[in-house]
Amino acid sequence: MEEQVALVSHLDTNDATGGTTITFSIPHGSELLKDCHEGDSIAINGCCLTVTSFTPSSFKVGVAPETLRVTNLGDLKEASRVNLERAVRADTRMGGHFVQGHVDSVAEILSVTPDGNALTFRFRPRDRATLRYIIYKGFIAIDGTSLTITKVDDTEGFFEIMLIAYSQERVVLAQKKRGDTVNIEVDMMAKYAEKSLAGILGGEGSAAMPLLEKMVERIVAQGMGARA
Repeated sequence: MEEQVALVSHLDTNDATGGTTITFSIPHGSELLKDCHEGDSIAINGCCLTVTSFTPSSFKVGVAPETLRVTNLGDLKEASRVNLERAVRADTRMGGHFVQGHVDSVAEILSVTPDGNALTFRFRPRDRATLRYIIYKGFIAIDGTSLTITKVDDTEGFFEIMLIAYSQERVVLAQKKRGDTVNIEVDMMAKYAEKSLAGILGGEGSAAMPLLEKMVERIVAQGMGARA
């Protein structure tokens, strides 16, 4: 669904419950909250959060401690710009890839390089293990924006995307610079594939071990058993 940009209008890191709440103001004339209800999900920079209250021009969410640990939402300040996106409806056209709003890691922007009227962003994930789900020409969500991966370097630990002019005018990523952070969510199909293959290959049920290493271990074990 099409994203909109909003501003943080109020940030409370110690609310009545001892937690964190954030209020966002949406642009004048926006219909983002037209059919909103308390308990609805709205993605904030790619992180799915629950609306706890709202008006025609603003809404409030609570942010759990785990969310603050995994995402960069804890770095938000009043007047920070964020991407907003409502949950997809079953009767709408679906493009790009399915984004759950479940952030996998934070990535640092290593460089921003102009390429014609586009911008090439290079990122390094905080959790390097995330790179095993990132492939050339695959999908990734960056601050909630579904983008195509244009380069991956597993040795150096980075990946790149290209942001076209159309997107630069509509998402907050275009305003970020080297050293800033973003939320990333990998394609969930890669995780399903890894877990399924891990089950086929056996082991202790953990998909964390690289699959190739598991295959080699099994082949070596079978070879040694045959010699015995």
